[in-house]
Amino acid sequence: MALQRILAVDDEPFNLEIIEEILEDLDFELLTVTSGQQCLDVIEDFAPQVVLLDVSMPKMNGYEVCKKLKANLQTQDIIVMFVSARGSVEERMEGYAVGAEDYIVKPFGHNELKAKLLNLGQMLLERDILEQQVEDATSTAFNAMATSSEMGFIVNYIEQIGVIDDIQALAKALIQCLNNLGLSCNIEFRVDEQRHHFATAGLCSPIVLELFEILRSKGRLHEFTSRILVNYNLVSVLILNMPSEDADKHGRLRDHICFIASVTEQQLLAILTRKQLLCQQAELNEAITMIHSKFTGLLALLNNNRSQNESIFRNLQEVFEQRIPTMGLDEDQEVFIYQHIDEAIQGSIAREEAIMQVREAFTEIESDLSLLSSTGKQSQ
Repeated sequence: MALQRILAVDDEPFNLEIIEEILEDLDFELLTVTSGQQCLDVIEDFAPQVVLLDVSMPKMNGYEVCKKLKANLQTQDIIVMFVSARGSVEERMEGYAVGAEDYIVKPFGHNELKAKLLNLGQMLLERDILEQQVEDATSTAFNAMATSSEMGFIVNYIEQIGVIDDIQALAKALIQCLNNLGLSCNIEFRVDEQRHHFATAGLCSPIVLELFEILRSKGRLHEFTSRILVNYNLVSVLILNMPSEDADKHGRLRDHICFIASVTEQQLLAILTRKQLLCQQAELNEAITMIHSKFTGLLALLNNNRSQNESIFRNLQEVFEQRIPTMGLDEDQEVFIYQHIDEAIQGSIAREEAIMQVREAFTEIESDLSLLSSTGKQSQ
């Protein structure tokens, strides 16, 4: 279902007028109230899909209102966007801890609020599309958990990802593994200076993306209420529904999550390494092809040079055999000329032997390169 109804809550009427002005040209049904109690009084009847909730209000502040909304089965799925004049990291984390999906800081521009609402509308559409799939997956997970242990799911996951060579497939397998453990999650993979996000519900909310960015370099493990965030160099996993009421199960699942995230990190590194090796193999094959072409050209040049030398010396030998007897030379002179001709021929033969050695060296180099290429392919 597309975004249709919005409830705005603010104790300052002027702020509500600004929101009405911004949204007047959008196809939303907007209801405004001026206190947290009024919000709780009308919310079930009005049934908004998004609540724009001011943080600083008398008697009941926005955090308290959000806690009550998320504690009520009838209203817990309503998207809450906090509206506040303060936007520190601590306040954003507190907003997320009580269950909010987004946070906007006053004063905000018309386009900023519209863009955030359109993005939340896309989340609603994605949620509706995936709702049946999530129910089916949850049902399958509970049935499987009745006949298998938590470690069984983890072992199956490790065996499965060993043959995965794509980050999309790796993320899907990770989400399924955590689903089998009854956990809902958001995931961030950091590859080649790009961030890739995946979630049980299809899309990560804006506040989740901010948490990934803020806490990425703040340590390995963060816990707040029923949520836990595990960070590795390339992988971050945010669990949304830790069993905080069961301390033993909470601790066991926390250890499982850290181990699963570590294994996923290693597999992601293996995927990236394989891709790098494939690129290097392609470059090596290209270099071998180029060297083979160069060697072939050099050998052809050497063979051509050898043929020319043979032709020159053969012609020279024929000329001398015809002319020397008619030149009236004495025997010593004829011996002298034939001796130098023979030395020249012997020198040519020595060059021929050197050419053969060069050809043999080229052949050995090509053989070594081919063996190196074959070894590289086998290692992949």
